[in-house]
Amino acid sequence: MSTRTEQLVAALREQFGERLLEVSIGAGEQVTVRLAADEVPAVCGQLRDQPALGFDQLIDVCGVDYADFPGADGQPRFAVVYHLLSTAQNWRLRVRALLDDGFPLVGSVVDVWPAANWFEREAFDLFGIVFDGHPDLRRILTDYGFVGHPLRKDFPLNGEVEMRYDPQQGRVIYEPVSIENRITVPRVRRDDFRYEHPAG
Repeated sequence: MSTRTEQLVAALREQFGERLLEVSIGAGEQVTVRLAADEVPAVCGQLRDQPALGFDQLIDVCGVDYADFPGADGQPRFAVVYHLLSTAQNWRLRVRALLDDGFPLVGSVVDVWPAANWFEREAFDLFGIVFDGHPDLRRILTDYGFVGHPLRKDFPLNGEVEMRYDPQQGRVIYEPVSIENRITVPRVRRDDFRYEHPAG
């Protein structure tokens, strides 16, 4: 672990102490901290405002569905992950919070970083994660009448319904899915360098 990474971890531990449920360092010395869901907005505000940390830029917010994920037995199904950048300190940080399976809820960070607005709407639309306090939490990628959350692992690959424009009715209509479920398996296996493994 480099000195810069050690400095970041030390600064985080000094500022937040027991509020950090977990601190880990991954590939490329990526520092990840795990918070309780109800701590997210307050801790994120301090991550931005503390001069020693200065995480002034939100890079991304995404949802995660751990259903059927290897090694995720016993942990909550959903998580929300924030990717942060401190332009003053040249540090990157990943913040993760595990959420309740039945109703994944976390406080919005739009008041901390306005850029979170559409990121949170996307996570709501695709995963069903609810961001409490969001100023306009509605679907952003799917149709307003869409049922379900398409990036959840239990969402059917073919979807629930299909839509089309009906010229006789002059509107978009929804119908049951008419295509058959199929499994796509490659029919050609090439015997070339892409399938050769180096001798071990």
